[in-house]
Amino acid sequence: MKRLIIIGAGGHAAELRDYIRTNNQNSECEVIEVLGFIDDDQRVYQHYDFDEPFLGSIKDHVVRKDCHYLMAIANLKYRRPIIEEFIRNGANLTGFIHPTAIISPSARIHPTVVVSHNASVGPKVRIGRFNMLNSRCTIGHDTQIGDFNFISPQVALSGNTKIGNGNLIGTNSATIPGVTIGDNNVVGAGTVLFRDIDNNKTVVPGTKPRTL
Repeated sequence: MKRLIIIGAGGHAAELRDYIRTNNQNSECEVIEVLGFIDDDQRVYQHYDFDEPFLGSIKDHVVRKDCHYLMAIANLKYRRPIIEEFIRNGANLTGFIHPTAIISPSARIHPTVVVSHNASVGPKVRIGRFNMLNSRCTIGHDTQIGDFNFISPQVALSGNTKIGNGNLIGTNSATIPGVTIGDNNVVGAGTVLFRDIDNNKTVVPGTKPRTL
């Protein structure tokens, strides 16, 4: 049995908690025990009526060595700094793969990655640390994804896409095969990328990339 504390108690945490519940109902999956939630705003915890206890704020939390931690903050502004602080303090962070996800045997996914329900990860895909692959996204064959990216629901990355670090790829966006995306970009919902983008750009449908 894996025991974990969820970092964050908002909407993303509520979704992950539901994923874990589904996981625990599957007899072929390792049972996961949620010990509780930490968040700097207790009101969001109260909003979702979690069964497990509120364990206090993130900033005051003393890292425990007897369990894992699952990052459940979607906002990239806060996500990476919090993860790095927990690592410095000796936390054992983990990922999660939903039992309905389809993962090619030849794909290589870092153990800190979260793969949501009905996502698809194709052959020879390589996915780095602390990425979030949301529901029903498709990661085409030979795609390479760096670290700390947030791939939103129903994103379709065609084969041989390359993505750097710290990108937000919006809902229902897509790439054509072979596109490269640099670091720290925002790709707006519904965008289809026909060409490479560099770093620190915002791309939305019908506009040219602009610097963040």
